[in-house]
Amino acid sequence: MPPTFSLSPYKALNFGALAFGKLSKFELKFPSKCCIRQIQMAKNHESVLSGGKSESRGALIVLEGLDRSGKTSQSSKLLTYLEGLGHSAELWRFPDRSTNVGQMISMYLSNKSQLDDHTIHLLFSANRWEKRSLMETKLKTGTTLIVDRYSYSGVAFSSAKGLALEWCKAPEIGLLSPDLVLYLDIQPEKAAERGGYGGERYEQLEFQKKVAKCYQVLHDASWKIIDACQPIEDIEKQLQEIVLDCVMTCQKGKPLSNLWSG
Repeated sequence: MPPTFSLSPYKALNFGALAFGKLSKFELKFPSKCCIRQIQMAKNHESVLSGGKSESRGALIVLEGLDRSGKTSQSSKLLTYLEGLGHSAELWRFPDRSTNVGQMISMYLSNKSQLDDHTIHLLFSANRWEKRSLMETKLKTGTTLIVDRYSYSGVAFSSAKGLALEWCKAPEIGLLSPDLVLYLDIQPEKAAERGGYGGERYEQLEFQKKVAKCYQVLHDASWKIIDACQPIEDIEKQLQEIVLDCVMTCQKGKPLSNLWSG
């Protein structure tokens, strides 16, 4: 029997706000000595994450798209490519089913348990927060992370169920913002023709059509849209060029920032 939750939808965990609570108290306690630093922090949370320094670091690269769009295959190929060039890199996937929260999500996705839509959304978000600290450590020590699904998936899939977009985004605020989002674009009908389709709860054509529309609302000019119907080798080459440029930029000292904190 899955655990029950008594979370009010409109009192969702705004983890980002909690993360900077202590910082605000510090600023109030020492106003005269920290005025310059306060201004920097107020302008951009990046100074909190980087300490005001531009240091070489790894890149946070996220692959997004509908189910069966090719994210998993291309993520693995990117890892092999970067390691072949001598870069320190790791492949992460969300949900991370190795944690206790991740196991609850896995049960839900495989239709072995039932949970309220708001509850499962918060579990997906909590699963990402479990890894937030480790993610920052990895990036700051020079490891590039290739991430198969991130916060955008959580928001797109939950809003496709009819949950309010801003409510869905709220618990993601304060997670690290990707340096690069690669969206593998494919028509839902084409994705449904690929092998293994329908094995999990969300792999239903009509629902995937709704998810595609939600992704259109979420994406911005910084996303790189890749035609996922191209030959696999062509997609691979296109991704390699984009990703290597991002990795080199981060090695030059691009500061970290937080997701949806502006």
